[in-house]
Parts: sequence; structure tokens; C-alpha cells
Amino acid sequence: MREDTSFSYPWLRLFLLACATMLVEGYHFGVDDAEIYIPAIKKVFNPRLYQFGAEFFESHAHLSLFSPLVGYTARLLHLSVEWAVLLWHVVCIFLILIAGWQLARIFFRSARAHWGAVALLAALLPVPVAGTALVLSDNYLSARSFSAPFALLSIGFLLRGRLRMAFLWLLLTGLFHPQMAAYCAAFMVLYWYLDRSANTAAAGVTTKTAGAGATARPALLLASAPAAGLLHSFSLAPAAGAYREVLYSRTFFFAYRWHWYEWIGAIAPLLLLALVAWRTPRGASAAMARTSRVLIVLGVFSTAVFLVFSSSHRFDNFTRLQPMRMFHLIYLLMFVMLGGLMGEYVLRAKPWRWIALFLPLALGMFALDRSQYAYSPHLELPGRTGGNAWLEAFAWARAETPVDAVFALDPNYMAIRGEDIHGFRALADRSMLADAYKDSGAVTMFPQLLGDWQQQEQMLDGWRSFGPAEFERLAQISPVSWVVVARRQENGLDCPYSNAEVAVCRLAVKQ
Repeated sequence: MREDTSFSYPWLRLFLLACATMLVEGYHFGVDDAEIYIPAIKKVFNPRLYQFGAEFFESHAHLSLFSPLVGYTARLLHLSVEWAVLLWHVVCIFLILIAGWQLARIFFRSARAHWGAVALLAALLPVPVAGTALVLSDNYLSARSFSAPFALLSIGFLLRGRLRMAFLWLLLTGLFHPQMAAYCAAFMVLYWYLDRSANTAAAGVTTKTAGAGATARPALLLASAPAAGLLHSFSLAPAAGAYREVLYSRTFFFAYRWHWYEWIGAIAPLLLLALVAWRTPRGASAAMARTSRVLIVLGVFSTAVFLVFSSSHRFDNFTRLQPMRMFHLIYLLMFVMLGGLMGEYVLRAKPWRWIALFLPLALGMFALDRSQYAYSPHLELPGRTGGNAWLEAFAWARAETPVDAVFALDPNYMAIRGEDIHGFRALADRSMLADAYKDSGAVTMFPQLLGDWQQQEQMLDGWRSFGPAEFERLAQISPVSWVVVARRQENGLDCPYSNAEVAVCRLAVKQ
């Protein structure tokens, strides 16, 4: 591999494209997985928060530098957590476009190919990755927002022969998301091996190539270490009892639970990459063909492992390793390649062609966001609730209830129509009994949480039929002092706040 230090970046244009990407694809605070990430940030920012139930988000947080970085950014810059999260979200989109530009410069020679690659990557960031329950880049901030560009930058430096920089970015990837770093390390080692084999066949082994191996092997070991540590908690015994029920609620863990169109999302990319590897266009580099071959091998291998894990209940405990997440990296690199090829051979220097492709894509991504968050603002900037009754109730709870208050909500509140999968902890800054929607995901990854989660779920069993007597009993057997209930449940309760959909009610203090 030959080191290339001549790269330049159109910083301003890439930043403007990052801002345009966020404006089109939307931004949401405290939704979905952010219900795990945001409370961890807020607890770094204010340790007084979440004195109850923090284990359901800290179990993830302690594996990553994500929460300390964002939390201390807010403290050092004297920003609210909401503004710090928004700032880092824009930065992460900018970084992923920088990484895409770097790879496009490696794969292609022409400027139109470079911009085609970056533009397609930006346009498709909300695209789902097969059946993995991931998208290329979330429209909210998470640890993956950092690991995705870091992994691409690591691969870009590897392809340029800058091995120390590649290892540094791999290390950063592992510090933010160990699982994603393991996939990146697997790519790097396999690419290095194929590159060394090609160089050996052509001109013999050189001192520099030997150095590449010395760098790549520690990279793989470093990124794989967290995964290896987790393996000690795995066993070949089938999942049983409540844990089995929780585990099997995650359909994306099991091959036989995938839909046919999700399998197309896994097979089609490998066929496209095979075409690129077999007939590399004359405007593309040998590095792109070799990258395609590496991705095909990794994709086939991860699919085989996935099928094995799904083949027997003896492997239940291994399904949470989620080998198909390798396709997240495959999709990112594939779209850089496809965008470059489209820019080079289809779009060319024809402005109307660029408009004809990217305007419908932008409208489609805008429509996708509106369909997913139909009752919320397209851009959930700090302080905006946009008339969403749930967000208004959470904002009232944040402003008007004690910091040490413990809440209870419908265990499936995030799935209720109109709630738009916003997390209560993330928006209200208050503790709550564990829910069945997001906290159950923490249980699948960290089975030691099962006992606490199951106990709290039993307290909330039959929630939608609760009346004053049941809420009084809940206050007696739990630390709950406040509840967020449907309007039909507020009769007989002390509810200082209510709107068209929900009420926030105070429970009687235990004597």
C-alpha cells in the first residue's frame, strides 16, 4: 500500500451538505435508543439525576466514552445537554461525510465521482440496514453516530497506507462502540492479508508490508477484547423463563424471524459488490475492487454465523452478538462506491441528472421521517415540543417535579400512537420504573438486569386498567411518587397537569 498525503477536503461544502442533510432527514431528541444514551449523558452533567433505575442505561454507558464526552462538553462550554447533543449530532454528520470523501478519493479519480459518493451517502443515511434494526446513521445522537465515521476514517487511512492513523481511528471506534470496532478490525485484517498477498505475488514482501501486519494484528485484538470478555457470560444452555421471552421479543436476533424483504437487504448488496469486484470500472481503483472482495467475504461469513446462531436454542445466548451488524459497515462502503459510480458514469456533468436523482431521494427521506415521527416537529430543537401532548407532559414533569421523584408510566408508552417513541427519562430528567419497550432491550444484552426488570414489570401488570386503588397500592410497594396516565385514568387522582392526551399525577406519600 502506498501512502498518499496529497488529500484535500472541501470543508465548507461538506459542512453545508451536513447541515442540509439534517434539515432534510430530521432531528429528534430522546427518541428510540437515545432513551438509553441521553440519560447517561445527563447523569454525567448532573449526578443528582436518576437516583433510581440508572442501571438500565448505565449498563451500556460504562462500555463507551460517548456519555462522558457529550456530558463534559456541555459542562465545559456551559451549554445545556440539549444544545451539546445537537452540536455533536451535526459534527458527526460532518465527520461521516469527510470519511466518505476520503474513501471516494481513494476509489475514484474524478471530482464528479467524489461528489456522487458523498451525496448518495448523505441522502441515504436514514436507510435501514437489512433486518438488523439499524439505519446507516440515526437522526438522533448515539454512540453509533461516532463509531460509523471513525470506522470509515480508519479504513480510509488503511487503504492509503497510513497504518498508524488507521490504528488510532480504530482505537477511537472501540472506545465509543466496541462491537462496531470489532467489525472494522475484521475488515482491516482481511484487507491487509489480501493486500499483502497481492504485493507478495507481484514483488515480494517488503519491510513496510511486514509493518502493516504488525499494526493490524494488535488492532484486531484491541477491538475484539471487549467482545471476548463478554463471551465469558455466555453459555450453550437454551434461554429459559422470563429471559427467553424478552430475548425472543427481539425478532432481529433470529434468522427465521426475518421477513423476505429483509433478506433481500442482505443478499442484494453482496451481489452488487460481486459485480464491482468482477468488473471494476476503468475510472475506479484497484483498492475499490479489493474492498469489495473483502466485504463479500465478511458478509457471507457473518450471514453464516447468523444462521448457525439461529439454528438451535443452544445458541440463544449468542444471538445478542448480532453478527449481521457487519452489514452496517458493508452498506456504508457500498453506498460510497455506488455513489461514485453513478457520479462518474450516469450523472456526469449534467445538473438536471443530479437534480432528478437527489431531489426525489431528499423528498423520500423527508417523507420517511414524517411517517415515523408524525406527531412531533421535524427538527426537535431544544425547547420545541410542537404540540405533542406527551412531550408537553414530560416537559412539565421536568420543570415542576422534584429531582428525586420516581415516575411510573404505561410499560409500553413508547409504542403508543402519538408518543413517537420518545423516552421519558431522556426528556423529563426523572427516574421511572423500567418499561417493557426499551429497558427490555437492556435486559437482552445484560441478563443480570432481569431480576430488577421483572420485579418492576410485575408492579405495572394490568396498568391500563389501573384506578385510584391500584395506584395507591403501587405507591405502597414501590418508590413511585408520580405517574403519567391516560386522561381516562386521572379520575380520583391528584393531577396538577393534564392536556388532551395525558395527565401527570401525584401519588399519596406513604405513611
